[in-house]
Amino acid sequence: MDAREEAISLDGEDLDGDPLAVQDFRGKPVVLVVWGSWCAPCRDEAPDVVGAAEELGDDVQFVGINIRDASTAQARAFTRRFDVDFPSFYSPSGEALLAFPGVLGMRTIPAFAVLDADGRVAASIIGKLPSRQTLVDVTKDVVDETSDG
Repeated sequence: MDAREEAISLDGEDLDGDPLAVQDFRGKPVVLVVWGSWCAPCRDEAPDVVGAAEELGDDVQFVGINIRDASTAQARAFTRRFDVDFPSFYSPSGEALLAFPGVLGMRTIPAFAVLDADGRVAASIIGKLPSRQTLVDVTKDVVDETSDG
């Protein structure tokens, strides 16, 4: 845990144009989900991501980072279609990914970054999610470390 980089700060707007800041969720682990409505693997894994969020419940905050969608309408249609009930940053240029140097790149999609309760990157999954259970297990390890700390 001590080898982790500094806490991530990321603020912007959600899909409705409202302010969103990842630092507001400090105190519990955060799962950041990089996605786009145009991304076939993102569509394929959406039910597993939503299922993992439901299974992990209030111990974790899920936050999306929507990239390269031309409009929020496309992104909102995706969230409605897959019953995504967690907030997402709207970052059409992908600029939000710059907050994760060495972890996420401008073309890293789909991807997941799990932040510890202090906002530091504790784990990541780059590429298509292998399974819902993979995301749950990786995140539970971070939740357990928070509980033990």
